[in-house]
Amino acid sequence: MTNHRHRLLLACAASLCFCFGTFAQQQQQRALTGILSENADSVPMSREECVQIALSQSPTVRIADMEVKRVTYAKRETVGNLLPQIGFSLSYQRSIELQTIRMNMGGQSQKLKMGSDNTWNTGFNLTLPIIAPTLWKAINISDTQIAQNLESARSSRLEMINQVSQAYYSLMLAISSKKVIQRNYDNAVFNADVYRKKFAQGTASEYDVLRSEVQVKNVEPNLLDADIAVKQCQLQLNVLMGIDNSLNIVPTTTMEDMQKDMYGYLLQSRSLADNSTLRQLELQQKMAGQNVTMKKFEWIPTLGASFNVNWLSLSNGGMFHDVDFSPYSSLGLSLSLPIFSGGTKWNALKQAQVQANELALQRENLVNSLNMQVDLALDNINKQVRQIDSSKEGVAQARKAHEIMQKSFEIGAASYIELRDSELADTSAQLSYLQAIYNYLISTSELDLLLGRENGFIENSNK
Repeated sequence: MTNHRHRLLLACAASLCFCFGTFAQQQQQRALTGILSENADSVPMSREECVQIALSQSPTVRIADMEVKRVTYAKRETVGNLLPQIGFSLSYQRSIELQTIRMNMGGQSQKLKMGSDNTWNTGFNLTLPIIAPTLWKAINISDTQIAQNLESARSSRLEMINQVSQAYYSLMLAISSKKVIQRNYDNAVFNADVYRKKFAQGTASEYDVLRSEVQVKNVEPNLLDADIAVKQCQLQLNVLMGIDNSLNIVPTTTMEDMQKDMYGYLLQSRSLADNSTLRQLELQQKMAGQNVTMKKFEWIPTLGASFNVNWLSLSNGGMFHDVDFSPYSSLGLSLSLPIFSGGTKWNALKQAQVQANELALQRENLVNSLNMQVDLALDNINKQVRQIDSSKEGVAQARKAHEIMQKSFEIGAASYIELRDSELADTSAQLSYLQAIYNYLISTSELDLLLGRENGFIENSNK
């Protein structure tokens, strides 16, 4: 019974912690809501701030937290079965026709009526389980169920962090790509203006002017697509964060800044101990083992105590005539010993053991699969780092070639086709460079999710 009291105290402490945690989460949500209300149109925000808002506003995460609360109440229900159960009862019975018996008295048969017109019975009853092994094991299973729901809530948070991070990176890529296309468009407009001036001076043909202006028109759809991509990424991020779609989130960093600090991503450990899927499977395996033990406990006898205090009143006449209650009480023990149940308990035990063995095999297979995924993710990250270095060098070369060709074009030493080729090469190199950084960031986010790193992120050296 001392262990049960300790469990009750632990349950109360867990409830207080949950209440304080809920209050702190509400206070944080109010603070974040205040930040969003300060700006009506554009809100500069870091990835970490976006993640915090998403975790506080996301219905998925909130549902997972509520599920933890529900299972906590379910455990309290199970623990409550260990406490005394007290009940009150009151019953009234009115006899319509009293029972008649025949008796032979002095050689003559006589009829006698037995009973009373009114029967009142009231009292209290108390039952207390003394030995209840299956109930004790059910409490342990409830603890495991709470841990499993906590891990499920953590998994939801990890998934939300990964989705918000990828949406944030997509927005950064869309903005940076739009800037590249905008520079390409500005160059096309500048070159078209140069041709118009040369045509006015008689040093360029009308065909050259038309061709340069057509090139401007060709870039305009790309610029429009880039603007649409930025809007779509902002909407996607707003949906994940659960905020108004009219707000425009502006990243506080750029893809180039992320590239500068990409070596700040440190893989402290490749251990799978924090992988949420593996943790949930291990908790299921633990629960299956507890279920096997509970099936074995069904063969153990159970013992319960009961105490009753009642008052009885028998009277004739009206319903409330001559009511006089007489007390009586009883104390008893009840022992239940299972002997034979047609093999149901044995088959249920074997079924639970098979399920536990299945989960053990599933865990072994999952560990092998996760290790393979980690190896592939690390290999991809290393390749993407090399790809970023190569793309960065290509950007420098393409930019220098374009600057040379631009100067040559201005003095008439290069044709427009050569200039345009250099512009396209420069634009392509910059977009490839940005895409390489984006792929690297997405891979690190996926690896953080795989390893269960809830706070994994690339730190900015300027912070």
